[in-house]
Amino acid sequence: MAGTAPSSEDAGLVFHPMDQFIVKPLFGDGPVQWYTVTNVTLWLILAIVVVTAIMVFGTRGRAVVPSRSQSIGELAYGFVYKMVEDVAGKDAVGFFPYIMTLFMFIVSANFLGLLPMSFTTTSHFAVTVVLAMAVFLTVTIVGFVKNGAGFLGLFWVSSAPAALRPILAIIELISYFVRPVSHSIRLAGNVMAGHAVIKVFAGFAAVAVISPVSVVAISAMYGLEILVAFIQAYVFTILTCVYLKDALHPSH
Repeated sequence: MAGTAPSSEDAGLVFHPMDQFIVKPLFGDGPVQWYTVTNVTLWLILAIVVVTAIMVFGTRGRAVVPSRSQSIGELAYGFVYKMVEDVAGKDAVGFFPYIMTLFMFIVSANFLGLLPMSFTTTSHFAVTVVLAMAVFLTVTIVGFVKNGAGFLGLFWVSSAPAALRPILAIIELISYFVRPVSHSIRLAGNVMAGHAVIKVFAGFAAVAVISPVSVVAISAMYGLEILVAFIQAYVFTILTCVYLKDALHPSH
């Protein structure tokens, strides 16, 4: 109609990169409560199913000539076992099942989030904070159980000048309690940023002039996100090993 101003949708591109991170109920349109089954619930369960399929059903045959799933399971097992042994020491091998489960869950959730129409659970701080707090509490409890009051030696820099030791102790203490924050934000922030950038490029793909450039950018970002999905799981796991080493050997 003549004289009518174009709406914002008609005037240009309208897309919201952060909409992909909205938590929605799987059934109905009501508000999300703590007991509501949501898209997050679904994809968390799928991540558990993937880990179970690879590590339990995929390797139960223990064939001399391994299948693809058995090969993946064996490679992951050897990779994480060596990480735990090299970073945290041989006496940390007892915690290998927990660290292995942590790595497999995060890497599975990250890769599932790259599927079309999926939901990336590790982009939510509600998920990564729980994982980070579990590591923090485990490490702290292990530190006191194994070393008693000697665990507090982790915060006392005996090699520093005596006048600076109290100040450094406060800094070390603050740094220790900030660990779960940085641990969780690093994972969620990197995953969220990459997915948001892909969504932005996808929005520009609708414009004919820049569509080829946008498609190339999406392909490049998707390839990068595949790498990030593994690297962020690796970083989260290796930091867990570092924190565990501090708990087992606080004087080192």
